[in-house]
Amino acid sequence: MTAAATARPLEPSVETEPAKRLRTLRFGEAVPLCYSATRSNDRFAFGSLGGRYTLVGFLPPQGTKDCAAMLAPMESAQSLFDPAKRVIALASNAAETRQTRALIALDGALLVFHDQSNGLHDIFGVTGAAQEPQAGVMPAGWFLVDPVMRVMATFAPSDTEQALATLEATGDPLHHAGVATPAPVLMVPRVFEPDFCDSLLDYYRANGGEASGVTRERDGKTLVELDNSAKKRFDCLVEDERLREAAMHRIYWRLAPQIEKAFQFKVTRMERYIVCCYDADTGGYFKAHRDNTTKGTAHRRFAVSINLNAEDFEGGGVTFPEYSDTVYNPPTGGALIFSCSLLHEALPITGGQRFAFLPFLYDDAAAEIRKANNAFLDESVGTYSG
Repeated sequence: MTAAATARPLEPSVETEPAKRLRTLRFGEAVPLCYSATRSNDRFAFGSLGGRYTLVGFLPPQGTKDCAAMLAPMESAQSLFDPAKRVIALASNAAETRQTRALIALDGALLVFHDQSNGLHDIFGVTGAAQEPQAGVMPAGWFLVDPVMRVMATFAPSDTEQALATLEATGDPLHHAGVATPAPVLMVPRVFEPDFCDSLLDYYRANGGEASGVTRERDGKTLVELDNSAKKRFDCLVEDERLREAAMHRIYWRLAPQIEKAFQFKVTRMERYIVCCYDADTGGYFKAHRDNTTKGTAHRRFAVSINLNAEDFEGGGVTFPEYSDTVYNPPTGGALIFSCSLLHEALPITGGQRFAFLPFLYDDAAAEIRKANNAFLDESVGTYSG
């Protein structure tokens, strides 16, 4: 028998992972995307904390010795809070009580989740203050999460001081792996030739752009809403069929083969034919986000950013905070391609205007997901076709 002949499914068997309602995350395991409520955001994306170390504590019932052990050091621990490098978060799934009112006093210096929905507790596999204990499931305690959202360590409530000391000893998040780790992205020059870039620029200038919204999910529906605190950009939908066809052909012949070679993914679909403008005069940025976190965007596989005028602006570029502080800024006509699951940020434009063509790519299987999720689209999104 050869080594290749010993293949087996990459999933735990029932014997090694008995089915249970909750499973506590362990060392080295990824924290799935999840949401919980804070005082200012009823759907805070926990995954947006990527790029820094996060120590998150799940509180036991109030009045217990363990609860006191977790809360007592918090006032002095506030000095460890550095939004760019280290975050301390507390989560409680208890109803409104003295405990949650006490947490409000800490809110601001620490990140406080009011997790009555158990969105955070269930993802981490913790029963907390409001759920019945389960055998083999962590009732309360601390998780130290690394910059790429994987569990580094867990601590019992009685080990709160050790948890804080471990957080304090963490170094630069950019070197959490021991070396600087490049983001798993692809840069491909010469996708659009200069004349075609000019054609797209002319189209934008002739038709103008509209303020671009942020895609979010609320009450089970995917919607688009303006939020200048998160994004300032202007978009122009390309409705000229000749330009759309020309863009598609260039993506198909010049870019899709490079994606298949690098990622073993065969692109067959493209959506969103838009020219975008980030303008220094109005801000021009898009804060850290992911591109596939709603039902209406779940089908997206790869994002593409093709600069149309790289020589005409200052600042800008795209970063991937979970990996490094490298700024990716393709040359004119060049493309930056990355998985829609990656946390990324379009940095502010400090001078001039940045124009870019920004489609999403996917395959036929994802197209079926797109079609099925039509039922979850708000009227601000419209109906998917094609």
